[in-house]
Amino acid sequence: MGNHIRKTNNQCQTRPRKSGAKKNRRRLEQRRRLVALGMNEEEVARLTSREILDLLKRPAKIGKES
Repeated sequence: MGNHIRKTNNQCQTRPRKSGAKKNRRRLEQRRRLVALGMNEEEVARLTSREILDLLKRPAKIGKES
């Protein structure tokens, strides 16, 4: 029982925040990944970040659709 209390008191007080620069870097890498999989650059530029993530979930379908 003592271990549980010690664990809760020992956790970090602050949690790391996502920075805008890292987020932009991830989005750029994801766009490049779609282009490498065969999508047109103009099509990728028009996609939202949510649509890009959804497409990258199933990369095998990207080549068949284009």
